[in-house]
Amino acid sequence: MSIVTIRNVEFLNNPARFTDPYRFRVTFECLSPLPDDLEWKLIYVSCPENAALDQEIDSCLVGPVPPGVNSFEFQSPAPDHKLIPEQDLLGVAALILTGSYAEQEFVRVGYYQNTEYEGGEEERLSMEGKKVAVERLVRDITKKPRVTRFQIKWDVAPPQSTGALGAATSAAVPSADSYGDDDNEKDQMDVDTPTKSNGNIPIS
Repeated sequence: MSIVTIRNVEFLNNPARFTDPYRFRVTFECLSPLPDDLEWKLIYVSCPENAALDQEIDSCLVGPVPPGVNSFEFQSPAPDHKLIPEQDLLGVAALILTGSYAEQEFVRVGYYQNTEYEGGEEERLSMEGKKVAVERLVRDITKKPRVTRFQIKWDVAPPQSTGALGAATSAAVPSADSYGDDDNEKDQMDVDTPTKSNGNIPIS
């Protein structure tokens, strides 16, 4: 059983310009108080065939985490376009949010991001053979992510009887309970997903 379950990931500025920071809110449920922080990372995958080009564009620590439904906001800079091959700037890329506890990844939420010119196909055709004008690019992130969950060793035990833990607030957000608890399970979650910090980001 996972002690932490993501309930909802909401992008606060989508669509946006390619160079704009990402802003999103993560809502999750915790069954037991955690003695250590949760670590969240945002990764941009411009070329799936070349992992060396992946950019870990931001990370943060969230804690202390009490039991119940919690949420936090994450703001991350856009990927460095200078590290992306010119032919991979336009089109579909992947944006991945990972959650870890005690250096163990327990969830990975992946999105497709489509990047195109603000003027659409007409502007793209007019720019063929020219250097990509990054300042003219806009992004749109899919609202149907792919969720992969991993069973890890939690250093806390779940409560003997969860009862209606968090029921008053968790009912208002999309539930991931139907995904089951299989190892390395992949599912889809309906959504409407911290600024880089040297310390902890507060939860609410």
